[in-house]
Amino acid sequence: MENTPDIWQFLEANKKALQEYVELKIELFNLKFIRKSSSIGGVLIWLTILAFLGLLILFFAGITIGFWLSNLLNSYVQGFAATTGILVVITLILILARKQLFINPIIRIMVREQTRENEEEEY
Repeated sequence: MENTPDIWQFLEANKKALQEYVELKIELFNLKFIRKSSSIGGVLIWLTILAFLGLLILFFAGITIGFWLSNLLNSYVQGFAATTGILVVITLILILARKQLFINPIIRIMVREQTRENEEEEY
């Protein structure tokens, strides 16, 4: 019965292999974390760029509509007031529908990026 190794003898005999295994697991975890966080960072940067471009489009569309309505109404004040009213209505609609239009899709994108398994990486 003395020849049967116990757990402590096993751990002592395999100490170096266990240390390497734990170090590799930690390194693998770090690399996966870096890959996922950089992927999410890329998505956030892309969403920020899209939001900025959307604001630019809205800004120039507002100016264009303002001048067009001013021409139709023969008054800059009335044209730009009507444009402001249109933009306020659009803003209210976006505020009321923000969950369906913005929050839920962004959450889905983030969850998809977090749960995405190893896909083919392009280098």
